[in-house]
Amino acid sequence: MDGNMIAFFLIVVGLPVILGIGSEMFKRWLKYKEAMSKVIASETAEKAAQYAAHTERLEQRVRVLERIITDRGVAVAEEIEQLRDAPLN
Repeated sequence: MDGNMIAFFLIVVGLPVILGIGSEMFKRWLKYKEAMSKVIASETAEKAAQYAAHTERLEQRVRVLERIITDRGVAVAEEIEQLRDAPLN
């Protein structure tokens, strides 16, 4: 009878206690994971904004270079030719 009483005690008392503690641990783990995902999402958004700003700056520089080449392309070529033809001192 002692073995049956111990088994009964473990099932009736021990199992609910273990499941209760386990569920609390699982809830805490889920909260931790949610907090970590928010932090990672925030960092990712910040990096995306930095990359977008950097890309915008690069695009502006390329536009300036394109304008210089297209607007002054002929004039720059003529200036280069004049420098080639100029006598060296």
